[in-house]
Amino acid sequence: MPHRDYRAALINDLRDDAEERHAYLEEAFAEYDRDGDTAALLLALRTVAEAQGGIGRLAKATDVRRQTLHKALSAAGNPRLNTVGAILRGLGYRIALEPVDR
Repeated sequence: MPHRDYRAALINDLRDDAEERHAYLEEAFAEYDRDGDTAALLLALRTVAEAQGGIGRLAKATDVRRQTLHKALSAAGNPRLNTVGAILRGLGYRIALEPVDR
């Protein structure tokens, strides 16, 4: 069996399965909640964007410039809340409030 690039295989899996995309993002947000690793969360959002047609498609869906999305979703990105909200809406999600179990 030929070696498949992990990222390419992940993007392909996420492209074909909406439940897989949801579970992937849900886990990425849960990990962010545990460790605060913004770069990992932004990578997960970028990966799902690529699976759903790329940054160009996301830019059209969000009315956010491609360059802004590339910068926001980079490892060093520090997107504003309105940009994160636009990205999530472009990917088919929204920001929601959930109580923390204490």
